[in-house]
Amino acid sequence: MTREEYITELLKAYAFVSVLSDNGDGKTLKFKNKISGTPLVVRSFSKACPAYEDLYAIHCENLPLVYDVIEADDGQIVLEEFIDGVTVAQVMESGKYRYSGTRKVLRSVCHALTVLHERQIVHRDIKPENVMIADNGRVVLIDLHIARKITPNNKDTVVMGTVGYASPEQLGVAQSDARTDIYAVGVLLNVMMTGKHPSEKLARGRAGRIVRTCTNIHPNDRYASAQKLAQAL
Repeated sequence: MTREEYITELLKAYAFVSVLSDNGDGKTLKFKNKISGTPLVVRSFSKACPAYEDLYAIHCENLPLVYDVIEADDGQIVLEEFIDGVTVAQVMESGKYRYSGTRKVLRSVCHALTVLHERQIVHRDIKPENVMIADNGRVVLIDLHIARKITPNNKDTVVMGTVGYASPEQLGVAQSDARTDIYAVGVLLNVMMTGKHPSEKLARGRAGRIVRTCTNIHPNDRYASAQKLAQAL
């Protein structure tokens, strides 16, 4: 069964609502159950993402629940929980975060990363657009389409990630690992508080010291884990 054929079958029980994103490698669509009205995220990828298979049915407050992963003849379909809320990027359209608010959000991000890293998954695309604040205040790290499994390889073979948030090792210098995500969280912390990349303007005080540690060019000099970073916050 192709991805298109699967979605055609899905339309028997679900109604199409909107396209949430279309990045070329795949689409993210929103559907709703025709009877209950319950929303559903359907991710359609031309290449399978192993991270979604590992997170199938894993319950973590700070990650969306993955209901099912379907291997299609031409890629992969992921059925995922819809998070009703706004992204950190949308929140920042009306101003910057204070440290107390930043700390609350990023501690939740660190909890999500702990779950991922325990399963040898590196997110590799942490940024304001990929952190959701649900209507009930729940913080959810979304979009694992470029996540990778940590392997014995020496370095990443394809440059991935968002410019400004990508660590040096994501540029093919070495293999990305848990400390790659730590780097991106440091950049995110700085952006949430100053609106700028740390190379342009560093956050003051404790926040700035945390940012410097997170974004150290040498991975061994960053926080060793998401738990350690959460403690520092």
